[in-house]
Amino acid sequence: MKRCTRLLFAACLLLFSFSALSDKDYPAEIQPIVEGRCMVCHGCYDAPCQLKMDAWAGLHRGASQEIVYDGTRLVAAQPTRLFEDAQTSAQWREMGFYPVLNDTEPGSGVVAGMLELKQRHPLPTHGTLPTSITLGLDRDQQCTKLETFDDYQRDHPLWGMPYGLPALSDAEHRKMIGWLAQGAPGVPEAAPDEGLTGAVQRWEAFLNGDSLKERLMARYIYEHLFIANLYFADQADSNRYFNLVRSRTPPGKAVDIISTRRPYDDPGVARVYYRLRPLPTAILSKRHMPYALSDERLARWNTLFLAPDYAVKALPPYEVDKGINPFFTFRALPEEARYRFMLEEAHFTIMGFIKGPVCRGQVALNVIDDHFWVVFLDPDRPTAQESANFLGEASDNLRLPDDKERGAVISIIEWRNYAKTQLEFLQDKFDHIQQWIGSDGDALNLDYVWNGDTTNDNAALTIFRHADSASVVNSSDSTIRRRRGSSR
Repeated sequence: MKRCTRLLFAACLLLFSFSALSDKDYPAEIQPIVEGRCMVCHGCYDAPCQLKMDAWAGLHRGASQEIVYDGTRLVAAQPTRLFEDAQTSAQWREMGFYPVLNDTEPGSGVVAGMLELKQRHPLPTHGTLPTSITLGLDRDQQCTKLETFDDYQRDHPLWGMPYGLPALSDAEHRKMIGWLAQGAPGVPEAAPDEGLTGAVQRWEAFLNGDSLKERLMARYIYEHLFIANLYFADQADSNRYFNLVRSRTPPGKAVDIISTRRPYDDPGVARVYYRLRPLPTAILSKRHMPYALSDERLARWNTLFLAPDYAVKALPPYEVDKGINPFFTFRALPEEARYRFMLEEAHFTIMGFIKGPVCRGQVALNVIDDHFWVVFLDPDRPTAQESANFLGEASDNLRLPDDKERGAVISIIEWRNYAKTQLEFLQDKFDHIQQWIGSDGDALNLDYVWNGDTTNDNAALTIFRHADSASVVNSSDSTIRRRRGSSR
């Protein structure tokens, strides 16, 4: 590459510590550029070349030529979740990630080269994009490394970054290039204020009680909120978000995350602690699932799960055939408590089906152009308890597929068995509905529909599914709470 490009990375990683990937952030003058121009593509688990730039640590982790979506894969791939599946740069290199910054050859670096390439070959200002710029979700990714970058820029001169979009402004470009030339240093993460620290301590104490009832409740809450961005509605600084994680260490000690493929997998320790970890990434609307923690909610969960008189005689196991079936795992918890927990935040519950760390939903949505409404059974009607009993009886037919890694032939047989149990459940469900409608002596009508207790705007939801995305809207436009913001 030209000398002007090589000067960019003379000291790229001289300031980089292999052991401190998670405690730094982008500098204040760099963060809005990265968040505004890079993260729309490089912000999710399935980002191009797995280059995640929603955190400073992701840039220093680098990129991978392994794709996240692979329809030809027959066995589960190794997870590569930032901040979970590896903690140091050396560990990521062992997992196949390569640097996009350079600490050995002065003036080299893929990121800087991509920015410079766009400056030298900007997009046309009129008409449609050239046919050489493909935008399909299944397009071939060219995950070039430093040693192949000269070939890349010769073969794809219009493929500089941001890909398929206008170049950075001159001022933005100068800031980025200057920062990269210094080694792309990070700044320490700001510590939470005292109010947030107190809120974290209060909630961690609630989620880590010693009784079996408290421990089962905490597991239920964790398995429903592990994808949430939690915030403290009672605190002035409510723009700070947290994730609920499983840890080997109790409150008061540094979080030691238990990293498993699924939230219900065996943690491998005798006692799990549920901890609140500050969200280490920026906020992206397409994966953001805010969930408020407040004194009111804590009191509500006490009322639902701890105040009722029931006994938990033993904690459920984590074995595959049991742990993946929530109707078995949480059967000791009151049915009404479980239903109310999901019902009262139905907007979040339904959003959980379509949002997550993988931002592209085309696997589930690319054949759908849909618009429909969702309402819920009133939990105060006697038929709600009857339905809860029915679900308990039908729990064997509601288990998730056995997700052990198997050969292709065995997997096909397992899925055929799963399809059979699904049909059995649907028939049993139809028979049950017919029975309880008839037992009332009334035809099915709107009296069965939950009215949100007259105050909850989750009572009716509107779902739009289109192309490769989807959205869920509350029943009142004035209460659509899409908390936005680029800061953590």
